[in-house]
Amino acid sequence: MSNMVIEITAFVVATAGWVLVSSTIPTDYWKVSSIDGTVITTATYWSNLWKTCVTDSTGVSNCKDFPSMLALDGYIQVCRGLMIAAICLGFFATACALVGMKCTKIGGSDLIKARIAFFAGFQFFISGLCSLSACSLYAHRITSEFFDPMFMAQKYELGAALFIGWGGSALCILGGLVFFLSLSEGFSKSQSNADRRRYVYSASYISSHGKSQAQLANGKRPPPDYSSPSQQFDKNAYV
Repeated sequence: MSNMVIEITAFVVATAGWVLVSSTIPTDYWKVSSIDGTVITTATYWSNLWKTCVTDSTGVSNCKDFPSMLALDGYIQVCRGLMIAAICLGFFATACALVGMKCTKIGGSDLIKARIAFFAGFQFFISGLCSLSACSLYAHRITSEFFDPMFMAQKYELGAALFIGWGGSALCILGGLVFFLSLSEGFSKSQSNADRRRYVYSASYISSHGKSQAQLANGKRPPPDYSSPSQQFDKNAYV
């Protein structure tokens, strides 16, 4: 019962992390223009993985999508790929977790369900690492430009989407690790059950054949088996 509760908790935590990671894709504020050292702010610049925008003092925003994927900076392309991979892995991990958990009635035997759930935990863990790498790479670019004294263009600060992505990544990684820990007991129980069945089979084989082997060792032949009709009478039965 406790193992089932742990699996459900891990599933809820990992799924919540995957939802948070998925919500960072359409979020606008991946980076926001810095107002450090600025007395009068007339516009606010912000952008994400898909577009860049500017908002004036009246609250009117003007956005422009990135014109070409091949013309983008390399770090934006890498972040896009990592975030899409994280979302896809989290989707398949959620489906596998629903099949592999003990509280569900699908998936087959306990050993097969344990393997499926182990694969789901591995996918959640990799999904969290992908989103964590994407957010960290994007934040590293922002901070390196902010603290570079030779960078004279517009400087930015970390947006809200990065913190949401970091939180979701942590939940995905934590949920995947809890899946691994909860399934170690299931694998050990399955192995012990297999060993127990093997021991019972060996014991029954020894008990059934041990007596006849002992009689042969003492020079005695075991009594004939008359249970089969073909062995009750031989060719000299009527002589």
